[in-house]
Amino acid sequence: MTEKPAGAAEGVDSVLAALADPIRRRLLDLLAAQGEITATTLAGSLPVTRQAVVKHLGVLDAAGLVSGTRVGREVRYSVQPAALGATARWMATLAADWDRRLATVKRIAEAAERESRPPETPR
Repeated sequence: MTEKPAGAAEGVDSVLAALADPIRRRLLDLLAAQGEITATTLAGSLPVTRQAVVKHLGVLDAAGLVSGTRVGREVRYSVQPAALGATARWMATLAADWDRRLATVKRIAEAAERESRPPETPR
């Protein structure tokens, strides 16, 4: 299995847990498309209340995926891509490990198949 430092594991775990919810994924899509935006504006595009949006944003914030900046009485949220980048790198490493393992299995299977064939006779 791919080893990763404890801190990195927690970061990836929190990102994956945050992304498990379709509303939170939709929030990230909206934030990526629209830039800085308030929870009230986000709630207008989703089938949940503003309070639910704020709770979802809190989960995304805790995972390092978004951040909020106070502007007067409003809090404007924006995407923070660093946590996504770290998770994508972990996933790419995991995929490369599986590719190597599958290539090994393929080589072994092909060698076994070649060895099991009877030798060809010349004509």
